[in-house]
Amino acid sequence: MKVIDHINEAKDTLFSFEILPPLKGKSIQSIYNGIDPLMEFKPKFINVTYHREEYVYKERDKGLLEKVSIRKRPGTVGICAAIMNKYHVDAVPHLICGGFSKEDTENALIDLQFLGIDNVLALRGDPIKTEVTFKAANKGHKYAVELIEQIQSMNRGQYTMDEIQLEPTDFCVGAAGYPEKHFEAMNMATDLQYLKQKVDMGADYIVTQLFYDNSKYFEFVKKCREIGITVPIIPGLKPISNLRHISFLPKFFNIDLPLELSTELLKCKTNEDVKQVGIEWGIQQSKELKAAGVPCIHYYTMTNSTEVRKIASELF
Repeated sequence: MKVIDHINEAKDTLFSFEILPPLKGKSIQSIYNGIDPLMEFKPKFINVTYHREEYVYKERDKGLLEKVSIRKRPGTVGICAAIMNKYHVDAVPHLICGGFSKEDTENALIDLQFLGIDNVLALRGDPIKTEVTFKAANKGHKYAVELIEQIQSMNRGQYTMDEIQLEPTDFCVGAAGYPEKHFEAMNMATDLQYLKQKVDMGADYIVTQLFYDNSKYFEFVKKCREIGITVPIIPGLKPISNLRHISFLPKFFNIDLPLELSTELLKCKTNEDVKQVGIEWGIQQSKELKAAGVPCIHYYTMTNSTEVRKIASELF
């Protein structure tokens, strides 16, 4: 079932969450261990992130360097199929521009359609560690709006392989939004215009980057509506769970922590102290969002369900 249909049919705020594929060498059970504790809250869909392969250069004979591909985590197609088979819940694979040609993207979408997966979250993706800025793959997409355009073309039966007659796909497409602006955008106004382009191209709903100040989300939704973005906007939340997050999250995600939250975090001496503050803040955030009638609350678990379970138990 499509995410947009789940939203349209819901009578209350939905619960969903996102997981990471396991590190290379770990079994699928490591994913199940993170999902099992959250199934009592009846998630309508589970997102599965995609992580690009990276490269290292190894020195060979005569001073030559060999470019060697390293993939730290498996792909999402098989994981999504396993989740849907075990839990009978819709899985939403992340589909990114980075590292994929248009043909690679088409083949991935054909595989997803074959497996009965009809939802995707279309993202540009981050640059790999060896890149200063994002670089599109050869014959690949530079922006998420181009990826959405290809998906919608396939939904109309238009493939890159023109000589082959293939059935139209029927994907529901999600896109990412940034309540505090994407770090590469010149300003909030231009960032919103880029988002509108994605919606105009065919994105069915938006999932936001994590945030800790609900007023930023409400203002973001207001601005989206003012420029004609009418699709559902799902807030994305992540509990702060350790001391490292205090400095890492604002820097990596280009977000601000509210004064009330930062004041409590500065009192923390241990990871357990931070975790408790994070859970309490997550409950407070979630209750306010649910009371405002948001379509769904999407939690970034990083495959650690402990904090999200404690938050969800107060709401769902």
